[in-house]
Amino acid sequence: MIFSRYISTSFVCAVLIMTSTTALAEKKSLCVFDLLGANGPTFSQMKDYKTAALNWGVELILKPYTSEHVATEDFKSGLCDAVIFTGIRSRQFNPFTGSLDAIGALPSYEYLKSVISTISSEKAAKLMVTDSYEVVGIFPAGSAYLFVNDRTIDTVGELAGKRIAILDVDPAQLDMVKFVGASPVGTSIADMYSKFNNGSVDITFGPALVYEAMELIKGLEPNGGVINFPIGQLTMQMVIQKDKFPAGFGQKSRDYALSQFDQGVELVKGYESKIPGKLWIPIPQKDMTNYNEVFRQARIRLRDKGIYNSKMLTVMRRLRCEKAPQMQECSASDKE
Repeated sequence: MIFSRYISTSFVCAVLIMTSTTALAEKKSLCVFDLLGANGPTFSQMKDYKTAALNWGVELILKPYTSEHVATEDFKSGLCDAVIFTGIRSRQFNPFTGSLDAIGALPSYEYLKSVISTISSEKAAKLMVTDSYEVVGIFPAGSAYLFVNDRTIDTVGELAGKRIAILDVDPAQLDMVKFVGASPVGTSIADMYSKFNNGSVDITFGPALVYEAMELIKGLEPNGGVINFPIGQLTMQMVIQKDKFPAGFGQKSRDYALSQFDQGVELVKGYESKIPGKLWIPIPQKDMTNYNEVFRQARIRLRDKGIYNSKMLTVMRRLRCEKAPQMQECSASDKE
């Protein structure tokens, strides 16, 4: 009886503390882009984030969006105090973190974690702020793969003449597709996968999540596949209107996001495992070397055009060369 009374008292105290914390927290809105809306993985992650944010003095109102464009515009116009969307879209608010998704820059989740760990530290806090915006969290969204409707497309040369879906908002993709001699077809995330499924394009790209979510088997059948070579590491990045949040919120948020990295990677690996083994297209080592050089030249070209941030490219190159100093780029004269 005494034990039962103790448990009841403890429970009541916990509820009172939580209620008090919520009552004192500032209410802020968070636009959440997720292809699957409120039923998707990003929105689910943000529910846990919302709970954590209460401890930092903020009660978040989550608003799901299936259109990244609309989420971005609502954030710009002040209808949302914060937004989480792709790193590609975040580049307009912070070119430094927005260059994390640079083509071919990070070959694995291990590399991505190393970079995020470095730039999420307090020492790098200034790099997270641009004008009135602050990047307060970077989450892994999965390696980007090429989905092709013809399994013979497995080298850079074979991309020539093919119709490739690209995001209208990313000039880097347009530059890259033109460079390899392919035909770019401008799209949004909302319709790039339907174009692949109905045969309007030969190639699209994305994380493994889209295989099931966007029913890409329709576009892959009967002769297509997924090139088993990551062309980049995709991220979801959270950006806030800095002045609308309590002091110190950004660093606490970045620390939390980093603590969730491994869990996020397990989630995206789960999606990768759902792609049948017969659909993966292996790439010989010599072709990987060719891909890497084409990607490196593309990053340098895009840096010189002001699309990719030079400081971020340098951070990622140093990391690659620390882990694999034998690579050709580590002794190249035209360094990133």
